[in-house]
Amino acid sequence: MAHYRASESRREQFRRYLEKAGVLDSLTSVLVALYEENEKPSNALDFLKHHLGLSGPAPAEVEKLRLEMLALQQQYERLVEENRALKNRLLQYESAQEEGATQ
Repeated sequence: MAHYRASESRREQFRRYLEKAGVLDSLTSVLVALYEENEKPSNALDFLKHHLGLSGPAPAEVEKLRLEMLALQQQYERLVEENRALKNRLLQYESAQEEGATQ
C-alpha cells in the first residue's frame, strides 16, 4: 500500500510540474485545435509538431535557403578574387610610380 501512495505522490508532483511549466495548457490547446479541425489531417503527429513549433522549416524553404547560400558563396569567391586582382594592379602602379620617381 505504501508503494502505491509513493507512486501516486510522484505522479501528482509530475502533474504539478507540467502544469507549472505550461505544458498541459499548450498540449490542451493543440489537441483542442486538432479536435476542432473540420478536415482532420492525415498525420496528426505532424499537426501537433507544427502547432507546437517543432516541425522546423518546410523542405522547400530549406532548398531555397541552400540555393541562396550557394549563390552568395560564389559571389563572395568572385569578390575575393576581384579584390586580389585589384590589389595586384595597385601594387604594380605603385611600384611603377616609385621607379619613375627614382629615375
